[in-house]
Amino acid sequence: MPATATATSPTQDRGLQPASSPGPISPGTPKTPGRVDPRLTPGQVRGFVDDGFCWAPGLISQAELAELKADMLKLARGGYPCPQLKPADSKVADQEVLDGILCIHQPHFVSPVMKRFCEHPAIVGILSQIVGAHLAHWDGAVKCMQSMLFVKGPGKPGQAWHQDEQYIPTRDRSLCGAWIAMDDATIANGCLWVVPGSHRNGYFFERRKPADLEEYDGSDQCHGFDEAKGVPVEVPAGSVVFFNGYLLHKSLKNRTNGYRRVLVNHYMNSWSLLPWHAQEGKAIAQTDVRRVFQVAGTDPYARLGTELAPGEVYLRGWGKAWGSDVAKKL
Repeated sequence: MPATATATSPTQDRGLQPASSPGPISPGTPKTPGRVDPRLTPGQVRGFVDDGFCWAPGLISQAELAELKADMLKLARGGYPCPQLKPADSKVADQEVLDGILCIHQPHFVSPVMKRFCEHPAIVGILSQIVGAHLAHWDGAVKCMQSMLFVKGPGKPGQAWHQDEQYIPTRDRSLCGAWIAMDDATIANGCLWVVPGSHRNGYFFERRKPADLEEYDGSDQCHGFDEAKGVPVEVPAGSVVFFNGYLLHKSLKNRTNGYRRVLVNHYMNSWSLLPWHAQEGKAIAQTDVRRVFQVAGTDPYARLGTELAPGEVYLRGWGKAWGSDVAKKL
């Protein structure tokens, strides 16, 4: 069994200082217009650049976790105007409602609570140090383009090995996920697994459909690497795991009777264009999806404006339902 990336393992240095005690700002990490409350030492930032991930305990308080869980239930029961999330009958139990959902894509399009957690100061403070840390002259500016709310109740599948940049491409390899653990994330309930350093060369691994639709949700599975190098990232509730968009990562099926709830948001360097979808009349090199919002620093492309959120979400299917999702894909 590979070493587990927890605070008690040899990878302890990947766990950062909790938000309740930001700690001194290192002289080697100067404030810029983009950086918000930088709290990492240069060594910790270097560790993220080398390993492709790190995690910070205690960034989200117990009160904030309760707020997230309550809002997740409000979304699931149709408490916000949204065509994909219709109001649930009051006679239907909460667990029954949640059992019908694996993941809600873009909940911040309809929920101001989810939008606020995309902009959480403690999370943004770390993002403003690591998102473009591999770029020598990056100023700490960060923008957000996606949120994903995983309910992952008992028996729900995980997602096979994949790289997020294969779905959300940046121009400078700066995509970064911030994975907010709403429950303790363990091997048993389907925590993240990562292959440290698998992002370094910026290589896209080949993909195929997973054979095991009991373990995985049906999305493509990367292959052609040594899976034995994968390590589980077990973290307590309130922690946030940060990982680069080229890092190989996965999660397994939830084998417990409880939930493994997570809000994961995706960010990138504000100076990079976002060629997420083809745009009519634009060459690939100029393609830039502007359904984004700034969380740190200044938007250098502010003159172009931004697209408004459509007030709709996408519900991810799983197993045999993969590819035949009833919700609108945005």
